[in-house]
Amino acid sequence: MSDAVVLDREDVLADKRALFSLPPNTVYLDGNSLGALPTACKQAAQAVVEHQWGDDLITSWNKHQWIDLPSRVGDKIGRLIGAKAGQVVCCDTISTNLFKVLSAAIKMSPERKTIATTKDNFPTDIYMAEGLLSLLGDEYKIQFIDENDVASQLHDDIAVLMLTQVNFRSGRKQDITAVTAAAHEKGILTLWDLAHSAGAFAVHLDEANADFAVGCTYKYLNGGPGSPAFVYVAERHQARYQQPLSGWMGHSSPFSFSHEYTPHDSVKRNLCGTPGVIGMQVLDAALSVFDNTDMALVEDKSAKLQAYFLAKLEAHGLAETFTLASPAAAERGSQLAFSHPEAYAICQAWIDKGVIADFRAPDILRVGFAPLYLRFVDIEHAVNELALIVNNKTYLQSQYQVVNDVT
Repeated sequence: MSDAVVLDREDVLADKRALFSLPPNTVYLDGNSLGALPTACKQAAQAVVEHQWGDDLITSWNKHQWIDLPSRVGDKIGRLIGAKAGQVVCCDTISTNLFKVLSAAIKMSPERKTIATTKDNFPTDIYMAEGLLSLLGDEYKIQFIDENDVASQLHDDIAVLMLTQVNFRSGRKQDITAVTAAAHEKGILTLWDLAHSAGAFAVHLDEANADFAVGCTYKYLNGGPGSPAFVYVAERHQARYQQPLSGWMGHSSPFSFSHEYTPHDSVKRNLCGTPGVIGMQVLDAALSVFDNTDMALVEDKSAKLQAYFLAKLEAHGLAETFTLASPAAAERGSQLAFSHPEAYAICQAWIDKGVIADFRAPDILRVGFAPLYLRFVDIEHAVNELALIVNNKTYLQSQYQVVNDVT
């Protein structure tokens, strides 16, 4: 009996795998890019399309509480990121939500003119900040800081510190509590991007005294491609929070159809247009896989899966072939990143063998660990296949050198 089988028998989360519809003969190591399909999502999609929309038509806004979906789903996400009810709302995309929160945070500190972030932040975060600054005037600027030493670079002209907790390339994880405390000592508001955090490990926004956060739901939350994002606004800020995309659903009384905009007195003022009901219902179903799940156990299994992967890599003599681009276990999220000059081709060859990981430019092979459906036998098989690809130089074949539009 292999050690992987023993580890799977001891896994307290093993039963969670049955909640997913996983393709046969496939090891999925890309849940940090797009989560796998929960079986409940199929049923939810059919129900909302055929029954709620098809049979009940517009009455479903009340009959099936469509109107409450952004708050209801938001509170479910809130439980996974350490936020009490009434502080998270589900809506729009992560990019749009970043624009809202940055705008509101800048307005809350009018005497400060700087947004601080890291140069290796996910590009859309930087793009949205640059777009906002183009509207605010030349006195505003972005300051790039070193993610390895955030606290020492903070100063009194920074209005907002915008950080992604887990670096999308390397997997480096920031300490939300420590960084937020350092920012608050300088009077700086914090905005956390939880794209690679929510659903992957325990997050404690309230305990960390965080100000704002955004995140997507199609990665570790398994909401499906393009599923709606979320916004967290700490309760203490909600009365002063004013974001500029003042759509009718963020109004205090949207169906009064008033000519004057009066924002809702809660996190719901982040809502803009009519919510995407179908996608949000599917996401609502996806979140059910986390029912009665301790996120500390999810985090613990992630760490064990990563350690097992690295041990198998070592056992196959591949530890020197790939350069680990991720930090030590205590400082990373639920992924491993390896640099290799042929990372893209190796990834494509691996996918061809039924092991799906992904590539990030310029030379990173990225391996994601979604603890709810990954097994230790999956990791064992994946590394076995990787060893064959590397040792036989399969990746040099021409078909694996062709770069796809989506990498």
